[in-house]
Amino acid sequence: MTEPNTVQETQYLTFHLAGEEYAVGILAVKEIIPCGALTRVPQTPASIRGVINLRGNVVPVVDLAMKFGLGASAQTHRSCIVIVEVTLDGEPTIMGILADSVGQVMDFSADDVVAPPIFGTRVNTGFLMGMGRSGSKFVLLLNIDRALAAADAETGVASAAATE
Repeated sequence: MTEPNTVQETQYLTFHLAGEEYAVGILAVKEIIPCGALTRVPQTPASIRGVINLRGNVVPVVDLAMKFGLGASAQTHRSCIVIVEVTLDGEPTIMGILADSVGQVMDFSADDVVAPPIFGTRVNTGFLMGMGRSGSKFVLLLNIDRALAAADAETGVASAAATE
């Protein structure tokens, strides 16, 4: 018998950043919205592209490509914001991730996930839970809490909260 959470924990939403395919656990994803106007907040790190008004709440939007040192994401008609709930300092926090495009929901069994290599990825491997096998290629599985909890993401949350 399969435990109820087992299936959910193996599902990931894929999205593209700077030509690479990444994925986050589906349980962290709250919604996907079109990329609209972002309000830039002074003195925030460059990877915090701005904030949006999401049903009356100020939500910081992080450009993970910039945070990972891959350059700023260019906004196109396929760009979107993936709204995620992460845990920062023990508190659930809503944040947005700027994505070049969203892919699909994929299932990865434990056998499909391998440890990230210690070289060869353009992303700090501390931000990765592993790499999911998808046919002949791999999808980089992000530990979204860790990726967004780095110092510049926390600064962006604090700045966004100060503007409320």
